[in-house]
Parts: sequence; C-alpha cells; structure tokens
Amino acid sequence: MTARSIDGKKLGEMFIHGASLLGQNVKEVDALNVFPVPDGDTGTNMNLTITSGVKEVKQSPGEAASEVAKAFSKGLLMGARGNSGVILSQLFRGFAKGLEGQQEVDGPVLAKAFETGVETAYKAVMKPVEGTILTVAKDAAKSAKKSAKKKQSVHDVLVDVIKEANASLQRTPELLPVLKEVGVVDSGGQGLVYIYEGMLANLEGKSVPAERVNQPAMDELVKVEHHQSAQSHMNTEDIEFGYCTEVMVRFEEEKLEQHPFDETDFREELSRHGDSLLVVSDEDLVKVHIHAEHPGEVLSLAQKHGSLVNIKIENMREQHTSLLHEQEEPHVAAEEGKKAEPSQETETAEYGVVTVSMGEGIANLFKGLGADVVIPGGQTMNPSTEDIVKAIEQTNAENIFVLPNNGNIVMAAEQAAEVSEKNVICIPTKSVPQGLSSLFVFNSELSPEENKEAMTEALGEVTTGQVTYAVRDTTIDGKEISEGDFMGIAEKKIVSSGSSIAEVTKSLLKEIIDEDAEIVTLIQGEGANEEITEQLTTFIEANYDEVEVEVHNGEQPLYSYIIAVE
Repeated sequence: MTARSIDGKKLGEMFIHGASLLGQNVKEVDALNVFPVPDGDTGTNMNLTITSGVKEVKQSPGEAASEVAKAFSKGLLMGARGNSGVILSQLFRGFAKGLEGQQEVDGPVLAKAFETGVETAYKAVMKPVEGTILTVAKDAAKSAKKSAKKKQSVHDVLVDVIKEANASLQRTPELLPVLKEVGVVDSGGQGLVYIYEGMLANLEGKSVPAERVNQPAMDELVKVEHHQSAQSHMNTEDIEFGYCTEVMVRFEEEKLEQHPFDETDFREELSRHGDSLLVVSDEDLVKVHIHAEHPGEVLSLAQKHGSLVNIKIENMREQHTSLLHEQEEPHVAAEEGKKAEPSQETETAEYGVVTVSMGEGIANLFKGLGADVVIPGGQTMNPSTEDIVKAIEQTNAENIFVLPNNGNIVMAAEQAAEVSEKNVICIPTKSVPQGLSSLFVFNSELSPEENKEAMTEALGEVTTGQVTYAVRDTTIDGKEISEGDFMGIAEKKIVSSGSSIAEVTKSLLKEIIDEDAEIVTLIQGEGANEEITEQLTTFIEANYDEVEVEVHNGEQPLYSYIIAVE
C-alpha cells in the first residue's frame, strides 16, 4: 500500500533525486539536440538549472510542502540557463503556486500543481512550439488531472504522469518533423521525464543516489573569473593610445559637398590616429570609436562631414590606475582582517547597456559601441538569470538595455528583467550581428521607448551567418553531414557543409548576400586562418561589386566565422 500524501521533507528528497537522475543522463539529453553543432547543451542547461534549485532546497528551513516547493522554484528561477532551463524553472514556478498553503501533498493536490506549472510555462513562452518539453509537460499534467479523479495517492498519480510523459515524448517526432528526420525525440522533454522518474524512484524507495560521485559543483561547471581582470596583466605606461574616443556625426549637405564621405577612406584615415577602431555609418550618421592619443584630431576629421553629437572621451590611463587600485583594496583589507568599504557611488547615468558575448574581440566591439557590462557567454556557456541580474545591478543607470545575442539566452534575459528592481528593457537579439546592429542605432537623446522601438527594428536589418563544425554524423534538411565537417548556418538553417571551410563559407555567403546588401562583416574566430579570410574577402569583392567588406578578429571559440550582412 502506498502513502496517500507526502510532507515537505519527502517532496524535497524527491526533487533532489529527480535532479540526480537527470544529472546522470546529461550527455544523453545533450546528444538529442537536433543540430549537430558543438553547443547542443539542453541537458547541461537543465542540469545546471535544477542543481541551483536543489541547492536552495537543502538550505531551506521550511518543512511545509509549499515552502519546499517555493525554495526549489526560487533556486530554479535564478539559476535558469538557456531556453530549456527557463522553461523548466517556469514549470516548477507554477508547480509551487499550485501548492501554496499546502502542508502536505496528496494525489489531487499534486495534479493541481502539475496543471498550474504548465499554465505558467505556456504563458512565459511567447510562441509555444508543440513537440517540445512544453508538450510533454502538458500531456503529463492532463494525465495527472484525469488520474486524480479516481486515485488519491501521490504515488498512483505520479505513476500515471510518468507513463503519459514517456508516451508524449515518443510522439514528439510526429509534431516536429525535424525530430522525425533526424530520428530523435525532444531533448527537453527527455530531460523532464528523467526528473519525474527520479522523483518516483525516491518515492518508491529505489536507489537513485542523491549525490553523484565526482559531480562537479555548479560553480565549477560554469566558471567566470571575477578575482582578477585583464587590466591586471598590463602596466599603465604600456597604454600607447590613452583616450577612448567616441563620437557620432550627423551628416550635413554643405560639408559633404566640400568633403564627400566614403566610409572606407574615412576609416583608413582614422586608423593612422589610433587603434581599436570601429566605424559604422548609414545615410544620416556615422558612429566612431577609437583609442587615440590626440582625440582632438579625430574630432576635427569627423567634423568635416557634419555636426558632432554624443561626444565621449575617457582617459584610459586614469581608468586603468583606478581599476588596479580598486582590485588591490579588497586584498589589503583582507590581509589586515578588515572589511573593505565600498567605493563611493558615482553619478547615476540615464542609460546603461548589458550585453553577452563570447570572445574578447567581440566584447571589445560591444564596448566600443557603448556597452557598460559584457557578460562572458554564448554558445555552450549560457549565463543564468542570476548572472544577468548581477550584471544589471553593476550598471549604474536609470534605464538599462540588455542584449542577450543568442536565441538560447533571450528567455533568461527576459526573466532577469522581470526579477530586477531596475527599469530593464530586453532587446531580443539572437546573434552577435543583431546585437551590434541594435546597439549601433541606440541614441542617448531618445526616450527609452523610442530607443526600444529603434533597436528592435534594427534586428530585421541584418542577416546572420555562422560557420562551425559538426559534432556527430547526421542527416538534416536532406543533407548528409559527417562528424568534423564544417557547416554554414544561415540564421537557423544549415545551408552548406563539407570538409573545406573556405568552400563551405563561400556557399554560405552566396545564400545570405542579396541584391540589397551593402556591408558584409566577417568576424574571425579563435585560430582563424588569415589566408582563408583573405580568400573570402577576395571572393566577396569579386562577386559583389556594391558590397563593402569589413573584417574583425572576434576571438570567439567554436565558430570559425560569424558573418553579418546589412
């Protein structure tokens, strides 16, 4: 005979064991990702998310089922990584709502919790896709509701939940054709089934270790070094160009008649005055970022073409000295056994920008366009909701824009915006090119609403291409892809593959460069071959007369090239 109800302590144990079973099968869940790219991390994201929930449960003093579920939900919410992690956090956020005021949980109460969890998760997803974790959760919850009308015990209802969850999981290929083509079930749905099965195993007294042997802690799985910045690896006197100079120029017809503007010539002229140069223009404006020793000369060159607006000049030598001093203060205080006093808060700015990127070169591009905080992350390393919230808190501004720059980080960024007490506006950028395009049109003279509209509209002005490699053999969209092959991805679709990175990239370029294209930007990844980059530049110039080519060293891992077509 099985127990009709469980208390908070038992529910906490079930959560822990559910997390453990998922943790033991992370690689299997990761392997179910449809695209054979090296960032198939559904299982990893779900595991890191639920690990955060388990940590909160273990620290929670509550004994009532509602208190334990609330603690679990809180941990999941702040630890959520990637879309799969955010959806998982929303499922258990609703689950906790369904248990409000409950000391214990019986079958009908459990069914209500599952149902509320599904309602909450569906509301959180702007465009729910069937054949995913959402479908598995929904079908399982319907089964729970039906079961609870006849059965009162938690055990019996959970058995029926898992039976239907598995059946629903096997049906996912019928709802998502791409799953059927590749021959897999939905990865997120499989992860959820493991969680439910682990919960049941604990309820039945079966052996599912709560702590896995040699399981790395969450902090070890996702390391972000905060104790020492890049600034500490250089001396102030080594800074050759001392002033970070940013200026926007609004073109004027009279000046353009005397000094016609050509972006390529202008960039070449400015390059003689410094480094870290970034020049972006449209019909009305040109935006410049440069590290220069004589910023006045830069402004004079820019002013030939129009009026200067939004000028910003910072002494990097003073900034560097200040940063080093700030890093030393905590260490000195620690050595003296004293608590370091926080530095005096600077004046609050009207606007701030938090963005996500992987690769120092890409981070510098974003900083050059005005980003205040760049969170290390992207493919394979999705920052959590809490990571983004902390970055928001570091930004001393009244209005803060968040650019996730990855489709798998958008939901976590939106969740961070909800959690934060500041006025946070998330622009749903799904790629680095979209992020750069969006940040370029930001204008501090506009209102937050006007900036949001302009930055969101800019997302449609750029097409993204990416070149990476396959981590396994697969067939997708009718293409046979072998492990180790290079793949050209246009937005979300694999359009080319093969053993030659040059040929794969050229085929990708043919797909994404159209007759309206004006600028193609190649962002090189780690270990990029300069000869191949030169081949690609020559290919574009030879085949697309009206297109200008820019090359930046992004230093991003995994992706040999990120390409923006505007």
